[in-house]
Amino acid sequence: MHLFPIGQKLRVWTLLAALGLLSVCRFGYCEASRTSSPTSGGRKEDHGPSSLERVKRGWVWNQFFVVEEYTGTEPLYVGKIHTDSDEGEGNIKYTISGEGAGSIFIIDELTGDIHATERLDREEKAFYTLRAQARNRLSDDPLEPESEFVIKVQDINDSEPKFLEGPYIGSVAELSPIGKARVISNTAIAVIHRLAVADLDRETQDRYELVVKATDMAGQMGGLSGSTTVTIVITDVNDNPPRFPQKMYQFSVSEGAAVGTPVGHVIATDADMGENTDMTYLIKDGGELFKVTTDVETQEAVVSIKKPLDFETRRTHNVVVEAVNKHVDPRFVDLGSFRDQTIVRVSVSDVDEPPTFKPPEGTIMEVQEDAKVGALVGVVSASDPDVKNKSVRFSIDRATDQEMIFYIDPDSGAITLGKNLDRETAGWHNITVKAVEADNQTMASHSPVSIRILDVNDNPPELATPYEASICEDAKPGQVIHTISVVDRDEPLAGHHFIFTLDPEASSNRRFTLGDVTDNTAGIRMEGAGFNRHEQNVYFLPILVVDSGPPSLSSTGTLTIHVCGCDTEGAIQSCNATAYVMSAALSPGALIALLVCMLILIVLVLLILTLKRHRKGQRIAEDEEDMRDNVIKYNDEGGGEQDTQAYDMSALRNLYEFPEAKSCDSGPDIRSLPQWIQANRLSVGGGRAGAEGAAATAAAVAADFSLFKGYIRKKVEQADADLSVPPYDSFQTYAFEGTSSPALSLSSIHTLSTTSEQDFSYLSDWGPRFRQLAGYYAPGKPEEEGS
Repeated sequence: MHLFPIGQKLRVWTLLAALGLLSVCRFGYCEASRTSSPTSGGRKEDHGPSSLERVKRGWVWNQFFVVEEYTGTEPLYVGKIHTDSDEGEGNIKYTISGEGAGSIFIIDELTGDIHATERLDREEKAFYTLRAQARNRLSDDPLEPESEFVIKVQDINDSEPKFLEGPYIGSVAELSPIGKARVISNTAIAVIHRLAVADLDRETQDRYELVVKATDMAGQMGGLSGSTTVTIVITDVNDNPPRFPQKMYQFSVSEGAAVGTPVGHVIATDADMGENTDMTYLIKDGGELFKVTTDVETQEAVVSIKKPLDFETRRTHNVVVEAVNKHVDPRFVDLGSFRDQTIVRVSVSDVDEPPTFKPPEGTIMEVQEDAKVGALVGVVSASDPDVKNKSVRFSIDRATDQEMIFYIDPDSGAITLGKNLDRETAGWHNITVKAVEADNQTMASHSPVSIRILDVNDNPPELATPYEASICEDAKPGQVIHTISVVDRDEPLAGHHFIFTLDPEASSNRRFTLGDVTDNTAGIRMEGAGFNRHEQNVYFLPILVVDSGPPSLSSTGTLTIHVCGCDTEGAIQSCNATAYVMSAALSPGALIALLVCMLILIVLVLLILTLKRHRKGQRIAEDEEDMRDNVIKYNDEGGGEQDTQAYDMSALRNLYEFPEAKSCDSGPDIRSLPQWIQANRLSVGGGRAGAEGAAATAAAVAADFSLFKGYIRKKVEQADADLSVPPYDSFQTYAFEGTSSPALSLSSIHTLSTTSEQDFSYLSDWGPRFRQLAGYYAPGKPEEEGS
């Protein structure tokens, strides 16, 4: 099969005839007429056994070419395919498949002519790969293996150059020198602009727009071109100083405006932009009463009050405000000063103001504590600061003087005493004085007045505490046994100085002397030989204390000295009953406090006694119902958990009470008596009964009880004489068997003899534990002995 490009159809047939219908092999070698060929699936089909016979191959491989951008109305002829087996009888059917087959490219089944039905664009797709097939029209069997061919789209100059990322923006700083370059680059273009003129001024023109053109074919005839816009932005530099639009601004503010109140806003303009416009404001003149701050958002200067204004003192103020650039470029300092000034004139308006005190911070006054009622303490001064100078009235804020100790003259402001003073009660009085305008009570002001009460010596010195001292009987003469001090509620300017002496009542005392020590204290010294506390164990020493005045005041306090017994090292061991004598100069308040305390103690004692009596009555009622107490029994053998048992006290009370004989024939029930009494009764009475046996038993019991009572009496006397026993009633038990045990000895030493006459049959009455033991000592029967 042959491929015939456009315009070569006739020449191809001529060439084939000249070559004797030789075909060109696809890969440079020939194969049998039936060989394996690639299929659409990439596999090779076996068309029969291979043969060494050389046959003619019908394919001629040529590429088809078609020009892009064809604008004709008819389909564009691309080429022709033909097979050698086609004899022109119409038995062959030609088909194509692959990219664009049936849509972009169509084929005439009879002739094999291929046409393009659409306009092709090489820039979108440069070539198409298709496959050709020749089949029998009747059987649809392939006559030759399917073959692949390529249709290439030939390029024409139909696309102009394009800027992919336009428009473009560049920048250059103003005032840049000539020739300075700024490079603009991207994936499609690299443009270098050079400054052609100097002294570009951003404030005059801040940007320039250029049109850049690109032409292909090196600018020759027939070439295409594209263009884009490049914007050159002139960046700012700090080449302009701040400027105030006005050289003077005028504002008005009331004299009553508080400190910090804004007076007005002024702003300086700067032709630059960005941080080059940042500026700060200063006060060059007039900054005593005003200050200026910079608003960082608006770049305004805020003029505010720094100190209170006074219309009566000055009504107009001129403040010089200066604006300065923050970021000054040293390259442009020669252009001039980058600062500017303006004048802010502030007019102060008058308002009705309350009276003002002199001094404004308050007044301190002094007065003697012994000043009489009505005496002058001091004078406060206040006036109306307005031009009209209205009259002022004074008063005392009674919330600060509720006791009404002071009065003030409403016209003159003179403060006088309304009550007597006592510095020891209150050394300072802080009051508030109010001043108002006479015809406008809303115009009021207040001022603190502190009144100091000066001290007068009107309190005598007193002993600091009701002193007591203790000394040993064998104290040595000249020994300081105590040091005393005093207190004085007064506060003389020169300080305290006290004189200590023994009261004239103690002039006959030869045991003690008194002498000043230091720091307004005095020492008590012992004179003469030692003491005997059995003769006198307490000494009362009255001491007279005098202050330095003026006038001098005195008081007498009593020092109580106890004589005690001491060991060899001087440590006090014991003292006899001591008498506490308090100072005679007790105040009524102290006496009342003592009486109240005593009354409280009496009430508490009565309450405790009442509660005890109530509980005792309840306990007696409980005892009548149940006479049972807890008695602790201790057993030397140990009882474990049975060591503590409860007993009926009635059994203890009736322990030794014997029941009377119900008849002369029967005596007391021996089982109700202790076992040692039972044994005595049995031994004394023997087998006798009746009155004779009872008399014998009573005699034996009386003898044993006399011994037991003597033992108990001795123990009671010992307990009464023992100081270590508890100071309350207690129940004690004593274990005492008497002179001998009725059971005699159970030792095996005496039981070895077979001739013992003791009868141990009573052991069986002691319980199950002793029955086996009683059997061991039971007398043997004659027949057993004989055996």
